Amino acid sequence: MTPSSDIAGVDLNSLPRGSMIDVETKSRHYHIECLGGDKIRVSGHPDYCPEPVPAHLLGLLARGAHLKFMLSDRRPVTTSRVISLHVDEPADQSKSEPPKSSQGVN
Repeated sequence: MTPSSDIAGVDLNSLPRGSMIDVETKSRHYHIECLGGDKIRVSGHPDYCPEPVPAHLLGLLARGAHLKFMLSDRRPVTTSRVISLHVDEPADQSKSEPPKSSQGVN
């Protein structure tokens, strides 16, 4: 994995499968694995996802926004506002391309 610095936002469609995203919200720290498209595996909430579980990202993943995802049992989860995002891309994918981010998103 190749780590990135703190970024303003990220488009999951631009990330290779296996990319890991650390998301810090005002109240929790989430770990997200990109599975392709809007499909993710997420952990970090003590009740809904204490261990990695399949989910779908809903909407934008950006600093200042709420992290929103739908668990596989069709339960929507909305977090407190995102404070920081860090993306780690698989090493074999990141050698030729810099981390994809939306720097203009607040």
